Amino acid sequence: MNRITPSNAPIFWLLFGAGGVLSALFGSALVFITGVAGPLGIGLSADALSYQRVLGFAQNFIGKGFLLACIAFFAWHAAHRLLCTVHDFGIHKTVFVKSIFYGCAMVITLVAASSLLSVGF
Repeated sequence: MNRITPSNAPIFWLLFGAGGVLSALFGSALVFITGVAGPLGIGLSADALSYQRVLGFAQNFIGKGFLLACIAFFAWHAAHRLLCTVHDFGIHKTVFVKSIFYGCAMVITLVAASSLLSVGF
C-alpha cells in the first residue's frame, strides 16, 4: 500500500499561481499607468498620481489590500520563477536554496505589510 507523504508544495503553488494571475491581469496596466501614462500625462489628470491621492489610496482598507496582494503575490511568483531559473542553470532545488528564495518573498511580504500598516487608516 502506497502512503501519500505530506507536502507543503500546494501552498507555494497557490502563491505562485495567484501571483501569475495578478501579474497577468494587473501587472502591465500598473506598469503603464505608473511608468508611462502618469509621468507623461497620457489620459490622466495632472494630480492623478500626486502624493496626497496615492497616500489616500494606501490609507483606504481596500487600497491596502490591493497593494499588499499585488506586492506579496508578485514577490512569491517571482521567487518561484527565479527558483526554476536557477535550477535550469544547475543549482538544484535543495531546502537551503528554496529557503533563500521563498524567504526573500516572505521578507518582502512582511515589509510591505508593516509599511502599509504604518501608513495608517
